[in-house]
Amino acid sequence: MIVIKKIVSLLNKKKLKIAIAESCTGGMLSSTFTSVSGSSKVFTMGFVTYSNQAKTRILKVPKQIVKKYGAVSVQCCLAMVNNLSKISKSKVCVSITGIAGPKGGSKQKPVGLVYIGIRIEKKVVVNKCNFKNKGRAYIQRQTVKKSLNLLSKLINSN
Repeated sequence: MIVIKKIVSLLNKKKLKIAIAESCTGGMLSSTFTSVSGSSKVFTMGFVTYSNQAKTRILKVPKQIVKKYGAVSVQCCLAMVNNLSKISKSKVCVSITGIAGPKGGSKQKPVGLVYIGIRIEKKVVVNKCNFKNKGRAYIQRQTVKKSLNLLSKLINSN
């Protein structure tokens, strides 16, 4: 994966650190980063906040957000990325929350619905994705791929 090497190199060049909080990808994005030699210069931490309890305890997502909007929501993703920024002190933060399936979806929130939050310094973007339900691994891989592409664009434009 060439994109990840470019991102690590770019972060290094710009002297930026990155932290990641992921749910439905189970650490896959963090693993992608740490598979690159030299990533220790830019990668500070990765959390797998899979349960709602982990999101509220570790990332300090207000319980009211999870109760009112659900863990798979713009509001939760935004709280995850903003609080990760405070916890990690990293200039670049990524949060991922979604439904990888095969179960757990609904009409309002189908399997394949994923939110990717990216914060670079004070700029925050939350991207809503609806991946085809081609299985859990497919949705996880597509989420990581989309996260890297968004990150690459945003770091370049920053």
